[in-house]
Amino acid sequence: MFAAAVSVVAAYALGAGPIWSLIIGFSAPVLLLVAPRFLVGAVVGASCPDRSESTIPGVALMSGTQFEDYVAQVARSCGLPVIMTPVTGDWGVDLIVGNRPNRLAIQCKRRSRPVGPGAIQEVVAGAPMQACTKTMVVSNQAFTPAARKLAQLHGCELVGGSELPQLRATIRQVAGSKEVI
Repeated sequence: MFAAAVSVVAAYALGAGPIWSLIIGFSAPVLLLVAPRFLVGAVVGASCPDRSESTIPGVALMSGTQFEDYVAQVARSCGLPVIMTPVTGDWGVDLIVGNRPNRLAIQCKRRSRPVGPGAIQEVVAGAPMQACTKTMVVSNQAFTPAARKLAQLHGCELVGGSELPQLRATIRQVAGSKEVI
């Protein structure tokens, strides 16, 4: 009650009208009760991975380049040849996996938020430039609905967040299958 009275007087003294002063007076105690809970929730939420993030230890601490190396290592463990493209001039393709004519173009995205359709656009556009017939985007996060829709339209495989532990099996399935041309 004290906070409400002080808020009303302060708002009126600072030039707010009588009605706005009362609204501010009634809102101040509510904000004082909610603010600590909000701050605790924000800190806990920022420090804990959500369900869409990878459960593989160490991925959260990797840089983007380290994440690319991790995905390349997983692909190599499938017995497939892997070409890591240069940082610039890669046409949106980070890794080229497999043998011609059925090579797989992989775009790696180490992010703190869900991945949007831009990653799918990059790898789908860059795959023909790298002589690849299949595409995949791998991320430590989930994908937005728009990204999923675009990937489905272009036949791009998405592996992200909670699916990351199955990356090896997915690479084997996508890169190992022969496409009839």
